Amino acid sequence: MAESEERRDVFKLSRDWLSVQEVVDTVSSASCGAISVFIGTTREDEVGGRKVIGLEYEAYEPMAQSEFRKLCDDIRERWPTVTHVCVHHRLGWVKVGEASVAMAISSPHRQDGQQAIQHCITQLKAQIPIWKKEVYDTQEASWKENAECWWAAHNKPPPDTQL
Repeated sequence: MAESEERRDVFKLSRDWLSVQEVVDTVSSASCGAISVFIGTTREDEVGGRKVIGLEYEAYEPMAQSEFRKLCDDIRERWPTVTHVCVHHRLGWVKVGEASVAMAISSPHRQDGQQAIQHCITQLKAQIPIWKKEVYDTQEASWKENAECWWAAHNKPPPDTQL
């Protein structure tokens, strides 16, 4: 990384359509030979005979920003060559086929970025206070837990977590 280049960590919650190009441009760097990208989309799913037609997302925004900063610190500790991190997450209504999260990580070489992007999405689902509600073709809806959430009823908190 060029000495004059500061590392960027960008986290945006938005009700607007996500631009993958904007996320990629945010992490772009002349010192990096790799940009790893993950895009999470709303999938059509069958749940108990009902078809998912979309997801409704809510977040506790101040805590989400704080937890994102911790996640970026964790990523940089594990993969020191990571240069920039950008995550955009939708709030509100996201219909089937649309992106609910777009993230990119730049690094000089692909391996660190690819490992970091996998870690980033897993930890985002586990630690960042964003909740989703599945909406079905029957007009019924159901709040869903991410399997990664430590606070979910079926999971115990990590040993170093203080409640």
